Amino acid sequence: MIVIGGNKMSAKWERDSDASKGTLTFDIDVDTIKKGIDEAFVETRKKITVPGFRKGRVPRQIFNQMYGEESLYQDALNKVLPDAYSAAVKETGIKPVDQPSIDIKSMEKGQPWTLTAEVAVEPEVKLGDYKGMEVPEQDTTVSDADVDSEIEKKRQQQAELVLKDEDQAAANGDTVVIDYEGSVDGEKFDGGSANNYSLELGSGSFIPGFEDQLVGHKSGDDVDVKVTFPEDYHAKELAGKDALFKVKVHEIKEKQLPELDDDFAKDVDEDVDTLDELKDKTRKQLQEQKDNQAKGAIEDAAIEKAVANAEIEDIPQAMLDEDTNRQMQQYLAGMQQQGISPQMYFQITGTKEDDLKKQFANDAAQRVKTNLVLEAIVDDAKLEASEDEIKDEIKDLAKQYGMEEDAVEKALSKDMLSHDIKIKKAVDLVADSAKQVKADDKKADK
Repeated sequence: MIVIGGNKMSAKWERDSDASKGTLTFDIDVDTIKKGIDEAFVETRKKITVPGFRKGRVPRQIFNQMYGEESLYQDALNKVLPDAYSAAVKETGIKPVDQPSIDIKSMEKGQPWTLTAEVAVEPEVKLGDYKGMEVPEQDTTVSDADVDSEIEKKRQQQAELVLKDEDQAAANGDTVVIDYEGSVDGEKFDGGSANNYSLELGSGSFIPGFEDQLVGHKSGDDVDVKVTFPEDYHAKELAGKDALFKVKVHEIKEKQLPELDDDFAKDVDEDVDTLDELKDKTRKQLQEQKDNQAKGAIEDAAIEKAVANAEIEDIPQAMLDEDTNRQMQQYLAGMQQQGISPQMYFQITGTKEDDLKKQFANDAAQRVKTNLVLEAIVDDAKLEASEDEIKDEIKDLAKQYGMEEDAVEKALSKDMLSHDIKIKKAVDLVADSAKQVKADDKKADK
């Protein structure tokens, strides 16, 4: 039983057998109705004029004689329905995921009003095994070769471009300064020409085959470069077409790499004094990266199996739409932080909002299933968020976003913070109990 306006009322939930929806039946008591009618009358009489009375001052008795109290019922219902519906939802413990479709069953004078609501709700989840999931073994070893490779990347970043002699040919890795003019079937096309363009050979930044045809040429050479645009080229009018580029090579520059010594190390990282210190620091950074990647891979694989082991009813479309819209808004917000507005993003990518929506809609069902399973695990494992954990979460978020802790508390309710903490605990529970299995072991089991 629930109480509205000091009076008890009852609510009943009947779930449809074949879907995540059902019918919520609930009453609104007489006292609550009376209060709603009184409020509706106060607002209504302000709008009407009755002969013999100033506007807005007609007595209730006169109003009822002229218009009937029933004329106030719809406005009264609009006032009391939100609280009544919320109370019914709370009593029955259902979790609506969309706006209900309300139907009036009875609305008799002096009697409780009875209403029904067709409601889409969260699907029921029947958990399977979620502890001890077998996941692929993760290799977190950092080899000397890994360290050397990372150091070499830093070395390449410190390279200087030095002009080659005129009799020296261009090689992969060199940067050529060129003029080029492209044509298809003898006709020039937009974006097909440039002057004094710097192109690193082997970078793969031009159409496949373009850069390869400049290797071996020297400064001053004129080169006819013949290529075929890829079938999936972004400019549809050029996709799959043969093109001819008239290229003039002006300069060829090669990379001059610094010596791998202590001076190089100090130039790369001011916190180290020697090359050995740089290698040690690089090894630690790579180890942290690999450990984090392994942790993420284990989490993803273990949770995916836990979701696969669960039985989940059909997901209401409203939940899929909500997830898709949320993902899309978060993505565009991320673009906005980089100085790219939604309009600019769609212009740059040559896409529309519907294209982006479809992209996120493809994985919406899996994301929603995952969230539902994690919430079910929270309930099954009786996971809780302590006050200290909520305070720590506020501190972490404040630090992460450069906000005051008070601002975080105002922006996020305690329930939201508690929910996020419990979900994280569910993820940790599944991931920490997972068993890493070698690929050979898995084959042997089969």
